[in-house]
Amino acid sequence: MSQDTFGYERCERLPHAERIVYQGLEGAYSNLAAVQFFSQYPEAGFSHVKTFDAAVRAVDEGTGDYAVLPIENSTAGSVADSYDALAKREVSVVGEYLLPVRHALLACGDAALADIRTVYSHPQGIKQCAPFFEEHPEIEAVAVSNTAVAAQLVQAMGKSSAAAIASAYAGQIYGLKVLIPTLNYRAENTTRFLIVGKEKLYLCGAKTVSLMMETRHEAGALYHVLGALYAEGINLLRLAARPVPEVSWAYRFFLDFSGSLEEAAVQRALREVERLSTSLRILGCF
Repeated sequence: MSQDTFGYERCERLPHAERIVYQGLEGAYSNLAAVQFFSQYPEAGFSHVKTFDAAVRAVDEGTGDYAVLPIENSTAGSVADSYDALAKREVSVVGEYLLPVRHALLACGDAALADIRTVYSHPQGIKQCAPFFEEHPEIEAVAVSNTAVAAQLVQAMGKSSAAAIASAYAGQIYGLKVLIPTLNYRAENTTRFLIVGKEKLYLCGAKTVSLMMETRHEAGALYHVLGALYAEGINLLRLAARPVPEVSWAYRFFLDFSGSLEEAAVQRALREVERLSTSLRILGCF
C-alpha cells in the first residue's frame, strides 16, 4: 500500500457523472436518492437495473459512471446485498447521501381509504408501517420486490381496492393519489446511500474513511484493529460483518471512521491496521 492518500486523489467535483445507475424502477427510493444527489450535475442521466450487484457491476465494467446503493436504514439496519456487491468489485465509495424515507399510501384516483383491501410494498415498507396494519386488520399486506414495483402494480391493476406503500415521488410518476402522506411509524426514518465510482477519488471536505478488511482467526484480532484507531484518537462510526463466501465461518469486516486520508493520524492508523489484518482494502473517503 502506498503512502500519503493511498492512491486516492482529491477532486472538487465528481467527473464524468453522465450515467447514473440504481437498483429498482423509476420511482424507487434509490431513484429519488440518485436524482437528489446528482441534482447539481446537469449532465446526469439515470438508468435502473434489477440488483445491487448489477448496479456495481455496471460501474466496474464501465457501462455506468456511478451507482447509488442503499447501505443502511435507521429502522431496518444494514443492507447485506450492498455490502456483498462492494466486496466483489474493484470500485470506490466517493460519496454518501441521507434520504429521509416517507412512506405514503398511494391509490388510484377514485379510491378512498375505506375501499382498500390489499396493500402492496417492499417487505421493509410493510414492516415500517406495521401500526397501520394493526389499526386496519381488514387490509392485507402483500410483499413485492420494490416500493416502485408496488406503485406500478397498483397503477396497472386500476382497482379502487388496491393501494401501495411507496414514496409520494413514485405516486407522481405512476399517476396515483396520496391517501395518507406519512405512514411509517418513525418519522425520522432515514436511508443512507453510498455513491460508488470506478476511480479512486475523494471530494474536498471528505470526512469519513471506509474500509473492508479481514483479520486472523485468533483471540483479540479485531480488538487490536480497533485499538489502532483508538490509539490515534479516531472515532469509529460503523462496524458491519459479512461472511466470506469461500471460507466457512470466516468473516470480513466493514469499518467507517471519522477522518480524511489527508490526515497524518489516519495514515498512521491505516498502516497499523494493514499490519494487523490479513487483507485490507480502502473502500473510499467521502
